Amino acid sequence: MNPVFQLSGKRGLIVGLANDLSIAYGCARMAVQQGASVVTSCANEKALKYVQPLTDELGVTLHTCNVEEEGQLEALVEKAVAELGGLDFVVHSIAWAPLADLHGKTINSSSDGFARAMDVSCHSFARLAKLAAPHMNQGGTMVTMSYLGASEAVPNYGIMGPVKAALESLVRYMALELGEKNIRVHAISPGPILTRAASGISQFDELMQHAIDKSPLHRLVTLDEIAALNTFLITDAASGMTGQTLYVDAGCHMAA
Repeated sequence: MNPVFQLSGKRGLIVGLANDLSIAYGCARMAVQQGASVVTSCANEKALKYVQPLTDELGVTLHTCNVEEEGQLEALVEKAVAELGGLDFVVHSIAWAPLADLHGKTINSSSDGFARAMDVSCHSFARLAKLAAPHMNQGGTMVTMSYLGASEAVPNYGIMGPVKAALESLVRYMALELGEKNIRVHAISPGPILTRAASGISQFDELMQHAIDKSPLHRLVTLDEIAALNTFLITDAASGMTGQTLYVDAGCHMAA
């Protein structure tokens, strides 16, 4: 295998595992399969019972990290660096909004709910980057997860659309600012899959069926297909790329 297409020797932190269907778990599983050393996190103690057996099977360390709690993200990065000796990549796969704001119209969203959704789903990526960048001495890659609702008005996606639009813009500015450190920054925009976060979106079954009908491949993408794109981006094979939102959605984003 050409070494630019594998992760042997790479060290990474993957944030946001929830269960065996979560994108973060898929990314962690494939990164380990490709030779990376990985530290992971889930949101809280409640999630541990779902995630701990998965990370035990992978042979990777799991920590809890609620990004809304002061000091927890800082502690997570410190623990990851202490275990790994540095970082070559970070994967941010966190999205959350209060259900009352998520299920309502955007014009009816509360200031507090909108601000919390923005902090958890978007600004936490900037905070993670600030903490991780000093430990990426040889450069590296930072990846976050977006969705088509960032660029199109998707029914029932609500305030997460504007939040994801901000996240994609943040990716471009982070890429500009971190390029001098040889740190590359990307957003992956997967098609809809039934993650725990997605299950909170109203009429999500209809959204998935619409994606199947609209996409040229007439199907949903798999967790492995999303993880494969993430793996490519953090390999040296993608060293000439930064600041992009890359779609893995069976072509749904470009279909009429």
